[in-house]
Amino acid sequence: MTDERDSRTAIGRGLLNKCPNCGKGKLLRGYLGVPAECEVCHAPLGRYPAADGPAFFTMTIMLLLLIPLIGFTWVLFRPSPVMLLVITGVITTLVTLVLLRFIKGAFIGYLWAKNEQDRGA
Repeated sequence: MTDERDSRTAIGRGLLNKCPNCGKGKLLRGYLGVPAECEVCHAPLGRYPAADGPAFFTMTIMLLLLIPLIGFTWVLFRPSPVMLLVITGVITTLVTLVLLRFIKGAFIGYLWAKNEQDRGA
């Protein structure tokens, strides 16, 4: 494919759960499912394998946020160790679940922009 694809636009559309090609169709079906093709422009979205990339980036971001989260929770509330574990565990889980969807969309948008398709074995 010789046409140039804009990475910034594709990643932005992916973050918003839109097709990186047309910007109108949905990129993710359900929570993390990727349809075989866009319902609007029929771009082959299922050919861009995100694999473990989104999980890696989500874990990296969350681990960078975890230490300040523990520190601020401890300083502001002075909870018992068990309550600290519960508070940080719930917040970490919720933020991870929200971030994963956004990051997977952006990741697939990036793969589409670079035309990194799954070409089979």
